[in-house]
Amino acid sequence: MSTSSAAAGGTPARWDVAYEWKAVALLALAFGTVGLDRMVLAPLFPSMMKDLHLNYQDLGNIVGILGVFWGLSAFVMGGLSDRLGRKRVLVPCIIAFSLLSWLSGVATGLVSLLVIRSVMGLAEGAVASTGVAVCTEASYPPRRGINQGIFQCVFALLGSALAPIIATQMLTFTTWRKVFLIAGIPGVIVAVLIAITIREPATIGKAANVARTSLKDVFKHRNVGLGMITLVCAMTGVFVMGAMMPTYLQNYLKLTTTQMGFVSSAIGFGGFLGQFGLPAISDLIGRKMAVLGAFVLAAIFLWAFAHTGSASLPLLFVLLFGAALFNFGALAVLAGPLAAEAAPVGQIALVAGMIIGAGEIFGGGVAPSIAGAIAQNYGLQYILYFALAGQVLGLLIAVFLKETSPRKTTAAEAAISAAAVV
Repeated sequence: MSTSSAAAGGTPARWDVAYEWKAVALLALAFGTVGLDRMVLAPLFPSMMKDLHLNYQDLGNIVGILGVFWGLSAFVMGGLSDRLGRKRVLVPCIIAFSLLSWLSGVATGLVSLLVIRSVMGLAEGAVASTGVAVCTEASYPPRRGINQGIFQCVFALLGSALAPIIATQMLTFTTWRKVFLIAGIPGVIVAVLIAITIREPATIGKAANVARTSLKDVFKHRNVGLGMITLVCAMTGVFVMGAMMPTYLQNYLKLTTTQMGFVSSAIGFGGFLGQFGLPAISDLIGRKMAVLGAFVLAAIFLWAFAHTGSASLPLLFVLLFGAALFNFGALAVLAGPLAAEAAPVGQIALVAGMIIGAGEIFGGGVAPSIAGAIAQNYGLQYILYFALAGQVLGLLIAVFLKETSPRKTTAAEAAISAAAVV
């Protein structure tokens, strides 16, 4: 890093704080456009159902196929960016998913949507795993958690909070097709800014001189395997809620389109606060404790929401806000700082891609498809209990995670050293 003036909070004078914040801000905008392009489909789906003759199972499959290809891409493209460079992966992938959002607006039926959204998943998954690596490399270690939170939280703000409001308001004067067209524009602008700003780490292009851990040895850190399973549980809650909630509110609770947009936005506003706040808190209380607490509270809020009818919109909003806050918070810690801290040197994007990939394939891909089948065959109300089961299982597995927060591990090492001296 280049020399800069001494920063507040104990940051070394040699650390380039200005670049750190520019990189994190651009990554946040990039991931926000991913969220917008991915999640805008859910509030538009009730309108799309009529025009394209789709059903609940189709919704689950359309959401699910994007998640499966996202997961595959996160793993493959994350490892590729460790070797080829971050910008060579990020820039073309951001441009690609932006163009594919436009194509979603001209889809003619289920098959074309499945093809478009699967290719879109390939582009978006690369941004997730490579973004974790870039954010880690730009961050001063004690700020990894808060920076990963900033990077990830705009996904929920643009994708789950503002997308339902924007989409449902735009539907009052235009068609769902034009909403898709408009949603793809911001990504192209962000791709240009990333190409200009982001720096490559020293390990890129020096693969022959960098000792690379084998895939088998990567799993020796138990947080890799446990993180993959636990993230599946967190993403089950996030994407079942995100994909099915607008349809549940409008078709089961019989809310109007505007009311549905208001209540659904709670997922995004809660998720935004959770993805920003919980990784920052995990810098202080530890990754494991943050994840455990998040799963407990997410389950409580989601259970209460499932037992609340349509009589009180503010209550529905508050309960859904709380469920999303803690569910997205758990996701952010698992996919961000916990994944990065389990990775060998030079392989952050690979390990992040493995953990995010597993979470996406099963939690973001298979789970929404299962939820669609549950809704189609048994009733929309039962999808909430499926999401709730993910929170409970995640809690049970997270008990076995290993603490990796720099503040916590450094304090523990210091205590051991002091005891040895005595």
